[in-house]
Amino acid sequence: MNTRPIIVWFQRDLRLGDHAALSAALKTKQPIIPLYIWATHQEAVPPLGAASRWWLQQSLQSLEEDLKALGSQLVKRAGPPADVLRDMIKTTKATGLYFQSSVRPGSPALESELKALGNALGVDVRRFRGELLFAPGEVFSKTGTPYKVFTPFWNACLKAAPPPAPLPPPKAINSPETFPKSEPLASWELYQANPDWAAAFPAQWHPGEKGALKALTSFTKGPMKSYAVERDRPGVNGTSRLSPHLQLGEVSVGTCWHHAKAHPDSAAFLRELGWREFCYHLLAHWPQLDDAPFRPEFKHFPWQPDDHKLKAWQQGQTGYPIIDAGMRQLWQTGWMHNRVRMIVGSFLVKNLLQPWQAGRDWFWDTLVDADLANNSCGWQWVAGCGADAAPYFRIFNPVTQSKKFDPKGAYIRRYIPELKDVPSPDIHDPSSAPKMVLEAAGVELGKTYPRAITDLALSRQAALDALNIMKTKINRKDQ
Repeated sequence: MNTRPIIVWFQRDLRLGDHAALSAALKTKQPIIPLYIWATHQEAVPPLGAASRWWLQQSLQSLEEDLKALGSQLVKRAGPPADVLRDMIKTTKATGLYFQSSVRPGSPALESELKALGNALGVDVRRFRGELLFAPGEVFSKTGTPYKVFTPFWNACLKAAPPPAPLPPPKAINSPETFPKSEPLASWELYQANPDWAAAFPAQWHPGEKGALKALTSFTKGPMKSYAVERDRPGVNGTSRLSPHLQLGEVSVGTCWHHAKAHPDSAAFLRELGWREFCYHLLAHWPQLDDAPFRPEFKHFPWQPDDHKLKAWQQGQTGYPIIDAGMRQLWQTGWMHNRVRMIVGSFLVKNLLQPWQAGRDWFWDTLVDADLANNSCGWQWVAGCGADAAPYFRIFNPVTQSKKFDPKGAYIRRYIPELKDVPSPDIHDPSSAPKMVLEAAGVELGKTYPRAITDLALSRQAALDALNIMKTKINRKDQ
């Protein structure tokens, strides 16, 4: 038996089940060195935000425990991945480097570099699928071009070969006689910036593979049955809350697919997994999607950056309860209901005319499920400048949305306690409520709760005027 090890490089696949690279390494019967690299030079641009760093710290601790239970160990190194891997291969005399491929910007070039490194050192470098259900190179339109519209993309995915059945987790892992030196997780200071901010996170979330599988099981046994309807109601527990687990690969999307597929009410949830696929498909073919508008004409959009408006939005102090509840939920829990994400996004870029990149940056730093593909596509969608995006002139009315999806104000009362005694329907728009109603509820606008930061009708018209200004600029350039 070959006693030289194989390095299994964990990236955003912090799990043992349905891990193609690990499963392939196990079949060799060689010792395995599990490795995680904290990329200090961040080939995976942009660097992780604060909430994601909190989650990563817990997730790595969980993976360490799971490996230890199997007689193995997670080796942790910080530095540029190519440099770390070259050093690890040489010092351990590894015969192989196995990892699961990524479609994030920079990853294909890095993987090609590692393949060349393997050829130079005589090491078997193998890449395995695992991040997506369908690789971007597998799904193209009839003309051979990448899809830009979701529905035909998803229909093509559904006609393709289904994802393979999930691979079982190992029962034991063959370890080398000695492991290479590992850096203490604490030395990376992944989460040091604001410990009080995330104090409530542990009660909300359970990072790690066990937590992910528990969340998946709980969802498929409960909320999935009514997911198609309840997922739009922020005041009820109607969503899967799997997004942060998927973001770091604590559960594979293939496992989610097969777990859900066994249930008769899975179509709406599977379609949401399809949106995730579509976002990654776009990011793979348009790597600049994180920063540049997919529709180039929006480079000429006359945004009106305003620090005061942005800060009011960030802090949940806009005077529109559904907006403020969403932003406070985000700050308190590191997560926001998807319907509310669309409402707060529309309000920021259209009613307040703030650039969508400002919202992208805030979400990236404060969401525990901050995902490069989803975050980029989501903000471009709501701003009207992305692929298959909502038209810019489609402007969510936060009061109407609140009344429709949180009719009794349950969500608002949960995150804005100062409004808890305001009756429905006045709770959805306190600035328009009768003064005696507010007084009876102990609310004084401008003191206990802010006045509306903008008039909805006027700001809607201003957004449409800005769109016409953009069109005029483009027409002038074309003449």
